[in-house]
Amino acid sequence: MNKRFDIGYICQFSMDDFKTKYAGSLLGFVWAFIQPIITVVIYWFIFQIGFKNEPIGGVPFIVWLVSGIVPWFFISDAIVNATSSLVEYSYLVKKVVFNIDILPLAKIVSVLFIQIILLVFASVLFIAYGVDISVYWLQIPYYIIYMMILCTGITYLTASLYVFFKDITQIVSIIIQVVFWLTPIVWQMKIMPENIQVLLRFNPVFYAVNGYRDALIHKKWFFEYSIGDNIYYWVIALILLLIGTYVFRKLKPHFADVL
Repeated sequence: MNKRFDIGYICQFSMDDFKTKYAGSLLGFVWAFIQPIITVVIYWFIFQIGFKNEPIGGVPFIVWLVSGIVPWFFISDAIVNATSSLVEYSYLVKKVVFNIDILPLAKIVSVLFIQIILLVFASVLFIAYGVDISVYWLQIPYYIIYMMILCTGITYLTASLYVFFKDITQIVSIIIQVVFWLTPIVWQMKIMPENIQVLLRFNPVFYAVNGYRDALIHKKWFFEYSIGDNIYYWVIALILLLIGTYVFRKLKPHFADVL
C-alpha cells in the first residue's frame, strides 16, 4: 500500500482542504457552521412555532430535531463534497505519483471536523434545555464509523461516475432530497402506517439518525437492537463499500485521460 495512504496523511490533507475551502472569506471556517445552524432554526420555526409541535419523547422538539439532523448533515455533506473530489483535484489525478484513492475519503474526513463541532454545539444546546449528557453518548463514534463506511462506498461510486457523467451531481442532489424526506428527521416515524414504517426502516440512513437519537436522548445502546437489524445495516454499508471500491478501481486508469 502506498505509504501516503495512511490516517495521518489523510487527516492532514483533509485539514488543508478544509482551510482552503474557506480561505479568503471574511468569516472563514465559520461559514461551515452557519448553514447547519440556520437550517436547524428554520425547521424549528416551521415545525415548533408554526405547527406547534409538542415535546417528543420527553424532550423539547428542538433537542429532538438536533439529535437527528446532526448525523444527516454529515451524510449529506460528505456525499456532496466527495462526489466532486476527483474533478476538483483533477491536477492531482493527473499526477502518477499521487494516490488518488484518498481524495473522496479526505473529503469525508474534512466533513468529520464539522460534525465534531456540531456535536459540541448539540451538547451545549442539550445542557441549556436540561438534557443530561450520559454514558450513552460514548457510542456516537460507533455511528460515525458506520456513516463513514456508508459514505465512502457511495462516494467512491459517485465520484468515479462524475468524472465521465457530469449529470451525476444533479442526480445525487435529487436523491439526497428524497432520502431526507423519507428519513424521520423532522417528522416522527409513528405518523406512518405500520407497513410503511417497515419499508422506511430499510433506509440505511435511518440507522444513523435513529442511533444518534437513541444515544443522545433515549438512552439506548446499539446492541439493544435485534442482531438482525444491526447486521442488516452493516452489511448494506459494506456492500456499498465493495461496490464503490470495485467501480473506482475499474475506472481509475481512465480518470486522467478524461480530466
